[in-house]
Amino acid sequence: MAILRKYKKGVSTKITDNFRSNEFDCKCEYQECKWTTIDLDHVYKLQEKRKKWGKPIKINSGYRCEKHNKDEGGSSRSRHKVSDATDIKVKGMSPDKVADDCENFDGLGRYSSFTHIDSRGWKSRWNFRS
Repeated sequence: MAILRKYKKGVSTKITDNFRSNEFDCKCEYQECKWTTIDLDHVYKLQEKRKKWGKPIKINSGYRCEKHNKDEGGSSRSRHKVSDATDIKVKGMSPDKVADDCENFDGLGRYSSFTHIDSRGWKSRWNFRS
């Protein structure tokens, strides 16, 4: 079950040992986008990976407001809009290696330069590597 929390966009609030709320902020510049919703269960799973890998996880995309998701060409059913998805990179690890080690996440998308993981509640896999 998802544990959703809202955080003021731009404010750095500690969530886990290695993650802060602003890492998950929507990357848009829209005035009306003032809050970041975060699924804490999803972040706790990310924290487990961070401990296992012993390397920082860069969040390329976390929460997305409706407008920004549309700007990015995201699906109308994007998990980024419901706060349980992240696009990540891990220094020193290929996106394939990251994806291989993230099979415990419900949603897993393989891309050439990053890995999408989410906690949607059912299994979904896709591959958009070039």
